[in-house]
Amino acid sequence: MSDHATPTRSVGGSTARPSQSSTTTVIRVLAVVTAVLLAVDAYVHLKYASQYDTFKTSTMSEGDLFRIQGVVAIVVAIALLIWPRVLTWVLAILVAGSAVGAVVLYTYVNVGKLGPIPNLYEGTWDVPGKVPSAVAEGIATLLAIVGLVLTLRARRHRAH
Repeated sequence: MSDHATPTRSVGGSTARPSQSSTTTVIRVLAVVTAVLLAVDAYVHLKYASQYDTFKTSTMSEGDLFRIQGVVAIVVAIALLIWPRVLTWVLAILVAGSAVGAVVLYTYVNVGKLGPIPNLYEGTWDVPGKVPSAVAEGIATLLAIVGLVLTLRARRHRAH
């Protein structure tokens, strides 16, 4: 085994771990960056929502879905800044992950109308805001997964 892969031993022979305060700092930084990415997602959805109001079912328009996505992203971003805990990380994963999943799916697959949800198919990436939003959502999803894992590890470490 090489030196860089060998665990560091501290006094008493236990394996050294990052301090709780450094883990908390990393979690806080991840929360801020993830919140900013969710804000980018919200901005794009809210800015362009009106352009999608004509695509609708009897219940809702695609513009309505954009507005809902934007508001939910803002709420989760604020919650993550205030309370970066397991629940808020899971919510961030769900919000960002569902958004990036939907934009990729509906760019490449014409799923059609699903119940009250109108056909969201838009077979191009050449739409204002689509690429920055998708990139922000994808990165936010990945960072939220890392934040969740670190939060769960910190919780488990505190329990022992």
